[in-house]
Formats: sequence, structure tokens, C-alpha cells
Amino acid sequence: MYSITVKNIPEDIYESLKQSAKANRRSINSEIIFIIEEAVKSKKTAPEEFLVRARLIREKTANYTITDDKFTQAKQAGRP
Repeated sequence: MYSITVKNIPEDIYESLKQSAKANRRSINSEIIFIIEEAVKSKKTAPEEFLVRARLIREKTANYTITDDKFTQAKQAGRP
């Protein structure tokens, strides 16, 4: 196994990490490994999967039209 040394971690980041480790019943080292694994492994959607999801969204929203004016009004009014 490899080792990594991380220096100069801001105090607020370290405290958040410590709290997260405690909440998840892990050591700080295990929490860091978990976070790195999640960051490296996740969020990589295959282009085909992305296109399938985009097509489904288009199908669901095909009958809903919104003009630029309506969109601007909604933005200015705020979201619920």
C-alpha cells in the first residue's frame, strides 16, 4: 500500500473531516480514504448513459414550452 502525507490542512477543513469521521464511525485516515475513493470513482457518466438520460428528460418535457420572458419572470420572482 502507498502512503500520502497531506500538509497545511486548514483548521476548519480538518475539523469537518474529524466530525465526518466520527459520524461515520471511521478513523480520520479511513475517512480520507473513503472520500478519495468516492471522488475518484464517482461522477464519471458514460456518454451513452448521459444521452439516454437526456432523451428521457426531453420526452418528459416535450409538451412544456417556456418563453424567454416567462423564464426571466420566474428567475426574477425566485424559486419556491
